[in-house]
Amino acid sequence: MEILIKVSQFILSLSLLIVLHELGHFIPAKLFKTKVEKFYLFFDYKFSIFKKKIGDTVYGIGWIPLGGYVKIAGMIDESMDTEQMALPPKPWEFRSKPAWQRLIIMLGGVFVNFVLGIFIYIMLMYAYGEKYLPNENVKDGVWVQDTLAINLGLETGDKILTIDGEKIKKFSELTLGFVNGNNFEIERNGMVIDKEIPEDFISQLVDRSKDAGAILLPRYPFTITSVSEDSPNLNVDLQAKDIIVSINGNPIKYFDEAQVELNKFKNQDISVTIKRGSETKDVAVKVTDNGKLGVGFGLLPAKDLAKLGYYNLAEIEYSFAEAIPAGWNKSVKTLTDYIKQLKKIFNPSTGAYKGLGGFISIGSIFPSEWSAESFWNITAFLSIMLGFMNLLPIPALDGGHVVFTLWEMITGRKPGDKFLEYAQVTGFILLIALLLFANGNDIFRLFK
Repeated sequence: MEILIKVSQFILSLSLLIVLHELGHFIPAKLFKTKVEKFYLFFDYKFSIFKKKIGDTVYGIGWIPLGGYVKIAGMIDESMDTEQMALPPKPWEFRSKPAWQRLIIMLGGVFVNFVLGIFIYIMLMYAYGEKYLPNENVKDGVWVQDTLAINLGLETGDKILTIDGEKIKKFSELTLGFVNGNNFEIERNGMVIDKEIPEDFISQLVDRSKDAGAILLPRYPFTITSVSEDSPNLNVDLQAKDIIVSINGNPIKYFDEAQVELNKFKNQDISVTIKRGSETKDVAVKVTDNGKLGVGFGLLPAKDLAKLGYYNLAEIEYSFAEAIPAGWNKSVKTLTDYIKQLKKIFNPSTGAYKGLGGFISIGSIFPSEWSAESFWNITAFLSIMLGFMNLLPIPALDGGHVVFTLWEMITGRKPGDKFLEYAQVTGFILLIALLLFANGNDIFRLFK
């Protein structure tokens, strides 16, 4: 069921983005009286799931969910309609239009993607505001228990001050900061220390097991979730959601402090102080020979941590006027972060290419339960991502057509049809290779 929910959200989001992107080409083409022969969601090689001709245009749904397209008469595109291109140009064809009109038609899809992403972020800011744990509010530092964090040179209690000289606003953005960054600054025992992020950090991140969990966490209280059947404290008055605040008279605030104390009392009977709601009580317990209590440990939601006074959360509400710059800033940050990641991918020494993912990776970022806020957040991110990717100067993408059109406008010389055909084929081969590589990575990770 969880997979079905994820897949359904992915298809819905992808379909919306494809239709609106192609509409960005379709509308200016129609405005400039250019004939649009097809408008398709997904590709229709050999046959269509649905199609209907209205006016000069066939509207349809293909069976290959790799994208979509509009077939504009007189244009070298995915259709590779060389027969049409061999005939004399007609007034309603793309190739007969002035360069500036062709440029607008080609940029239309990318423009819609960016505008859509910005619009969604603005509306999300207005509807939901922002709720997050500010990094500066993690005053007692981070909890380090992951190997990758240890390899970064981090220790429990370190406060992460900056990455590449910039303060991190949200604690949840730290991992992305390490992915995109080169160096960082921490405070440890009152001293400020500069550290380098390993060049192959992304490679190490990708190579972790699927169940590795978060790299960094804020420090959590010792919250009991359960008592195991083989625990020496099975019949002791310990309950789920109890928080241990003292071990044999020694106060503890966080779970990481507990193990240090418990190791002092192996195979001993001791007393622990627990907090249960508003009540505080002492409970006699037995410590095992490996310094355990035989209880499960759980992570409390951020809102519960805030109620208990561990962390002050930021909760920002925006008026519509305030949501506009907030949504714009979110869009700019999303785009700049994505560009930074692409730069790392094209540097083989980072190993970032191993993290390149296809449809499985994209689908997996959707939650297993429906959440309108999460769905639209992801859709906005994908819209901006697709806009930028389509703008890359690769033949077969919008960016490739834009480059050729700009060349014509600057030099006054239009690239020949044969050249455009060969460029389109070359670009298509590159895209297929990239698609195979990305989805191959997904399949490889499934069997890791």
